Amino acid sequence: MTFTLVKHRGLLALIATLIISQFAAMNLWAAAPMIPAPPSLAAKSWILLDAKTGHIITEYNPDQKLPPASLTKMMTTYIASEQLASGNIRYEDMVRISEKAWRKGGSKMYIREGTEVKLEDLLRGIIIQSGNDASIAMAEYIAGSEDAFADLMNQTAFSLGMTNSHFKNATGWPAQDHYTTARDLSLLARAIINDHPEDYSIYSEKEFTYNNIRQPNRNSLLWQDDAVDGIKTGHTEEAGYCLVSSAVKDDMRLISVVMGTRSEKERAAESQKLITYGFRFYETVKSYDAQQELLQSEIWKGKSNTLKLGTEEAIWLTIPRGTAGDINAELEVPELLQAPITAGEKIGTLKLTLNGETIATKPLIALDSVEEGGLFKRLWHWILLMVKGLFS
Repeated sequence: MTFTLVKHRGLLALIATLIISQFAAMNLWAAAPMIPAPPSLAAKSWILLDAKTGHIITEYNPDQKLPPASLTKMMTTYIASEQLASGNIRYEDMVRISEKAWRKGGSKMYIREGTEVKLEDLLRGIIIQSGNDASIAMAEYIAGSEDAFADLMNQTAFSLGMTNSHFKNATGWPAQDHYTTARDLSLLARAIINDHPEDYSIYSEKEFTYNNIRQPNRNSLLWQDDAVDGIKTGHTEEAGYCLVSSAVKDDMRLISVVMGTRSEKERAAESQKLITYGFRFYETVKSYDAQQELLQSEIWKGKSNTLKLGTEEAIWLTIPRGTAGDINAELEVPELLQAPITAGEKIGTLKLTLNGETIATKPLIALDSVEEGGLFKRLWHWILLMVKGLFS
């Protein structure tokens, strides 16, 4: 990595402009990549984003409150995964089926009242078969009743930042004041993928058989695109046909939410348009590793004369394809650093820009600790700072 260091006298900042040379060398005379306008879909609302970075590639009415139909079950299964991870429930648990669960209409797993069903089978019955009966059985087992589970759903939505969602049941059965948005569902999809990868693999399974009844996964993209490995379909007369899908190629995973199309075929086709667009014209790149040294800054009154600076976590970016070489990094740190400094302490800021637009801002931290130097060294540095006029 090469960089140019510029000192600004009289300012309490030190700016370093770096060219990220681990990517392809920049061609200053190369034309900018041509990216067409995002596709326009036959849907009420949609959003396409990078699952790793959260970067939104395109969106339309992402905050419009809409009935989610069976997309609701994404929250039901996320809570189940949370409970499994905490040890409150187990895959091997046997769940007794209530009359309410057995009688529920719509899509079904075909579980019978009074029988006991393994919890892992219920999870598949919800994800793959979109079973309303399985969803109610899971809700009752976790919270005692579906109403209590709905309260847990709303608490979980709040914790995930789903500020425009409200749930009344575990199935998505039409109900007053039961709604969500494309943006909120994208947040939920990221949580499902990132928080519980051990359960996410179920979303890619194409069929599930229970009680000798085989049912295919309703997500037709699983058969049409090998990159697609989830997530959930939904349909009611009020909601239309909806699909939350995810696909992965190389280091890039996309999440697509499409709500309010007119048919099963259309929801798949419109979702495929978004996924194709995202992979064709964007990429996910890692600009820095976690704890990578970006700068050695001068430090005063310490046992060491330099302090290593970097970022706590790896930095991933979603950018137009072919623009990695145009990324610039700007490091802003105080001009005067004095020991002691503890590893992990925030020291400054890293700002990444592309064609003059800020694409990421991250805190710079001390990568190691620097203790105070001896009395003579501290006194000597105090004198030097007095001479430099930097001491305050």
